[in-house]
Amino acid sequence: MKTFWAERIKEYQAAHPNVTIKNIAIENDSYKPKLATLTQSGKAPDLYSTWGGGVLKQHVEAGLVKDLTSDAADVIGGITPAALSAYQFDGKTYGLPTDIGMVGFWYNKALFKKAGITEPPTTWTGFLDTVKKLKADGTTPIALAGKAKWPGHYYWSYLAMRVAGLEAFKQAGTSNDFTGPDFVAAGQKLKELVDLQPFQKGFQGADYSTPDGQAATMGNGKAGMELMGQWAPSVQKDSGKGLGDDLGFFTFPAVEGGKGAPGDAFGGGGGLAVGVNAPPAALDFLKFSLKAENHSKAVKAGGVLPVLKQGEEAAVTDPHVKTVSETLAAATGFQLYLDQEYPPAVGQEINDSVAELIGGTKTPEEVVKSITETAKAESE
Repeated sequence: MKTFWAERIKEYQAAHPNVTIKNIAIENDSYKPKLATLTQSGKAPDLYSTWGGGVLKQHVEAGLVKDLTSDAADVIGGITPAALSAYQFDGKTYGLPTDIGMVGFWYNKALFKKAGITEPPTTWTGFLDTVKKLKADGTTPIALAGKAKWPGHYYWSYLAMRVAGLEAFKQAGTSNDFTGPDFVAAGQKLKELVDLQPFQKGFQGADYSTPDGQAATMGNGKAGMELMGQWAPSVQKDSGKGLGDDLGFFTFPAVEGGKGAPGDAFGGGGGLAVGVNAPPAALDFLKFSLKAENHSKAVKAGGVLPVLKQGEEAAVTDPHVKTVSETLAAATGFQLYLDQEYPPAVGQEINDSVAELIGGTKTPEEVVKSITETAKAESE
């Protein structure tokens, strides 16, 4: 999306010669600590990227961001509720979404066919069988960026959704208690997968978008699957070769006997928040970028999904983006990424603990104990 933003900035500055926008593009894993350091010092950029949820809520509570409820009412009404939800607290809006999407399994159709797998699995047992078949055929079943940690948290989060159900996350977020048997069971299910040794060699030292990372491993045809968001096809292509027509998508499997609905989706999207001391031009530029004729260009680029209620349908031309968009539209429920849903320290603990479970140094019981202890400490 670097090109998209550069073009919008150029257009806006041409129409507003008295405004200068300094755009600083930073990769996700570098951006998070930089923003944390900046906001901890009591400052916020005039306009900055956010995934909403608990992280943005802390900024709101610290008085760092503008309440956009009234000033952006003309734009807010045209945005889909699902896209807006992560940026709204107590009936007020503190950021505007530029993307919405979901996490699911991207798979290599050719490698599945070679292993004798005729269709994507729909149950957890079927998924484990798929992993076994790929391994038996000499294919690495799953690409994972173990070093980045956040891609690993997708597995535990989705399993907890399928086993415990969406309501359990709300209750845990209120009670700060993740020690329930269903959360433990999610870790046990993940351990079943880990015990099959499904990931590429050296996965614990692999990042996500580097030339030897998760996306490149998938994009170069060296793994059967990866669990990732709607941006996966473009990053696979940027980091590796890309799979073209051999790339397919399926939703996270249902867990037999679980309380969660198999149609519930896990994901989120990017957005922008306006610093409390930002000049009026910051919000004006944000509104400009979200005009249908402008945001549809972002959708057409294939990197984001529509966030507007109208005017972007024709922009979804990429078949992969269309698949995710249609799947998300049919979702029965939605859960924001856990490392964004909860306060930063809790989200980081989830990422760290799940990484340790995947690495074999923490048990499912120890994972929920660590998360709960961090959540309780944060609430005091």
